[in-house]
Amino acid sequence: MPERILIIDDDKRLATMVVEYLAAAGYTVEHRLDGTQGLALATRQPVDAVVLDVMLPDLDGFEVCRRLRAVSDVPILMLTARGDDTDRIVGLELGADDYLPKPFNPRELLARLKAILRRRQGGSANAAPPLRFGRLEIDRGSRRVRLDGAEKPLTSHQFDLLVALAEHAGRVVSRDQLMDLVKGESLEAFDRSIDVHISRIRAAIEDDPKHPRRIITVRGAGYVFARTPEGGA
Repeated sequence: MPERILIIDDDKRLATMVVEYLAAAGYTVEHRLDGTQGLALATRQPVDAVVLDVMLPDLDGFEVCRRLRAVSDVPILMLTARGDDTDRIVGLELGADDYLPKPFNPRELLARLKAILRRRQGGSANAAPPLRFGRLEIDRGSRRVRLDGAEKPLTSHQFDLLVALAEHAGRVVSRDQLMDLVKGESLEAFDRSIDVHISRIRAAIEDDPKHPRRIITVRGAGYVFARTPEGGA
């Protein structure tokens, strides 16, 4: 059954182009012109991914993202103004999986959608046993993270970042290496999105995110996942 993609964008010309391009690639595509209509459809008829513009005529894309995340872990790809780091970072902090600046090449949009859908499905990790670090369990099969038995929600991108770090526990992993492990492509070393995602992961799994014991920043080098956090956690 074709995967269903929801486009929420008030730019009719752009949206029509995207709908036609994705439909030609084999997806079932829905389009809504504003956040209210988009939310109504996404909550009434589950979709496999959402392409969400920041600038909308009623609710802005950030509010739509926040409301979607409160009820669903559907992958969200946000469309932002080119060069606007603030939009990108705020979107990621609210739980978006990825972002794409306008104007964009539809081939890149399709590639990014395929990547987040592939991560959602679990890729080749479905048969892998859970990773356990004391109170923390990372279940690669069900793509669930639990701390003391309680599930901790992460986006698909954040889950894959955590898995990449945990599978290299005890070793420093640079930002470029992380992006290669998760997306299979190199991004600039100073891309702030990695730091935003790491911050969200820490908020979910650390007892005190401001003083992390599980995911440690190594200044100028990257991050290291501690095999045994201080205090036996």
